Amino acid sequence: MTTAAERFVERLLEHDVRYAFGIPGGPWIPYMEAMRRRGLPFTVVANEASAGFMADVCYRLTGRPALCHGTFGPGATNLATGVGCAYLDRSALIAATTEPTEAMRRRVMQMNIDHQALFAPITKQTVRADAATIETLIDRTVLTACAEVPGPVHIGLPSDLADQKAASAPPLSETPVAPALANPDRLAAAAEKIAQAQRPLMAIGLTALRLSLGTQVLRLAEKLQAPLVLSPMAKGLVPEDHPLYTGILFHARSDLMAEVIRESDLVVGIGYDPVEFNYESWLPDVPLVHLDTRPADVDASVNLAADVVGDLAATLGYLGATQLAVTGWDLERLAAHRRRLYEALRPGSAGLGPSETLDILRDILPAEGIMTCDVGAHTHLIGQLWPTPAPGRQIMTNGWSSMGFAVPAALAAAVCRPEVPVVGVTGDGGFTMMAGELITARRLALDCVILVLADQMLSLIEVKQGWKQCDPETSVLYSGGFIDAERIFGVPVLSADNPDTLRRALKTAFQTPGPVVVEAVVDGAVYHELIARSYR
Repeated sequence: MTTAAERFVERLLEHDVRYAFGIPGGPWIPYMEAMRRRGLPFTVVANEASAGFMADVCYRLTGRPALCHGTFGPGATNLATGVGCAYLDRSALIAATTEPTEAMRRRVMQMNIDHQALFAPITKQTVRADAATIETLIDRTVLTACAEVPGPVHIGLPSDLADQKAASAPPLSETPVAPALANPDRLAAAAEKIAQAQRPLMAIGLTALRLSLGTQVLRLAEKLQAPLVLSPMAKGLVPEDHPLYTGILFHARSDLMAEVIRESDLVVGIGYDPVEFNYESWLPDVPLVHLDTRPADVDASVNLAADVVGDLAATLGYLGATQLAVTGWDLERLAAHRRRLYEALRPGSAGLGPSETLDILRDILPAEGIMTCDVGAHTHLIGQLWPTPAPGRQIMTNGWSSMGFAVPAALAAAVCRPEVPVVGVTGDGGFTMMAGELITARRLALDCVILVLADQMLSLIEVKQGWKQCDPETSVLYSGGFIDAERIFGVPVLSADNPDTLRRALKTAFQTPGPVVVEAVVDGAVYHELIARSYR
């Protein structure tokens, strides 16, 4: 009989878990040693939240869950930030935390909180392990994590568990249950509604991207000649130069997006997950046909004409084989709208503008490169402006929307895809939260560029303060220079404040082995023009 720690690691490897991140405590040492002996690298990070973010991104890029770990109390609460990201951004991962022994878990003791209660609201399942069932428990939690809709699971590891003897158990023969076929009557009702519409609008969401349904979505859109709008995390599912592509919901210049949306007489939500943007926040006063693996989450204000729940690929196949007429949309007007939108996304600025910065980055980053982005005013611009040639080439958090995401996400992308260029785009606020991860990037010799858009402000908050006629002084982060050094944590820093110096800095950064920070001093004032207050 081997130990519980050894069984834990062996079973994870059998489930093709290949990445693990976290900060150890003493009881975690046997697990780390078992990982070392069996070739599962455990990456020590600077902040447990990063461990969760990195495990999340590993799932997005590989389709397999990764492991993240935090120790008692503060380790677990820090980890919860990254685990919550996986929960609302729909990524499978295994979160492990060290818990007190059974005798002490309900006692008053240092660092002791109820981890099961902590993780219950932000995971699909939270369990406490024991030596007798640890392998079967891992089988079940991985199965739960990967089932539709994917998400995190939490395993509490008692501090005295690692060295206990644990017997082997046969692997479970179960596989994740695929969604059933949709109800035929509801499918027929949806097809009838679509056939009756003159100007249906197709709203494509995160589920469609996760299930790789781009070809089926485009086939239906081209059959109907209906415009496509995407939620931010669905970027890359359809080509942005396609004549039916209309833009990204919720992000920059959403007031212009609303002009097209208001012309529709039916909205068809395809894999639309409201975790990014509730239907009620943008839906015009028209019927909704919702096609997804889960029922529509709407209130009574929405005219839900059809709610089709089931295997989404099969649903799209049914509609693709149904007799549906070409709609009445004016494609020339849609093309004019796109031109107007892209022109509006590039306002003039007093210095180096954020739009200009992104255009330069897009010109330098190869098409196969991966860009991760943080949360802030620049996220709204990236969502609308950044051309994304394929799924997985632009990674953001929109369901969870935690500042600090971009840096660890870029590190995870560099770990999973070392053969492609990686850049993380963050604001100065988000960078200060996770700058310590540069130590991780340096230690691992990861080839990644961190582009910091430095404008001295929490710019998204400043924009919203403007809507309320509030003084923006409370959103100022600093005065003077930002990094103001040639290196930070031993990582080179290149600075730019105009297009020429930015272009040179980015070219140098991508040619330099290991991590590099590029600080771009940008004019944040233009965000007031770019970020619209409301769709309605």
